[in-house]
Amino acid sequence: MNFPENLKYTNEHEWIRIDGDAAYVGITDYAQEQLGDIVFVDVPTVGETLEAGEVFGTIEVVKTISDLFLPVGGEVLEQNAALEENPDLVNKDPYGEGWIIKLQPSDLSQLDALLDAEAYKKIVNA
Repeated sequence: MNFPENLKYTNEHEWIRIDGDAAYVGITDYAQEQLGDIVFVDVPTVGETLEAGEVFGTIEVVKTISDLFLPVGGEVLEQNAALEENPDLVNKDPYGEGWIIKLQPSDLSQLDALLDAEAYKKIVNA
């Protein structure tokens, strides 16, 4: 299982990567493995400003739909368009091509409340 050091993590198994003044958000390798084959990703919140912890979309697998939670507050700038045709990119490359949204964070200090790779690894391996 992969735990990139350059990311921050949530207890709900999302990750966030800051890139300039924007951020990318997706689900962790652990989460995609637990969910199984992802068949659809829905992000109806593009253009909206949400608070940390709010639901920004859903991931659908064969048997269930799971909510996606925002790691930090901000404006949802875009959904990864590649996921419309290939939602399984989340399974194949959760930290790269399988990112889910691009976000304009409203307060970068909220990152301090998130988990680093070591702390997230302890939760998954508990």
